[in-house]
Amino acid sequence: MMNMMHMMKVYAKSFFKKEEGQGMVEYALIIALIAIVVIGALVILGPQIAKIFTDITDGLKNTNTAPANQ
Repeated sequence: MMNMMHMMKVYAKSFFKKEEGQGMVEYALIIALIAIVVIGALVILGPQIAKIFTDITDGLKNTNTAPANQ
């Protein structure tokens, strides 16, 4: 009877020591935090970036595209 109690105690200790699933949760939390930061940065900087691309597009439209042979 004492041997069985000892085995159950050892099994319970080893069962609660395992932390394999905890790593995945930590990675998921890190990825979620990074995603929130990236979305926030895009919301804040989005209009400025769009203006830069619009200026580039307008600049390319206004360039002289005459053929080089003339």
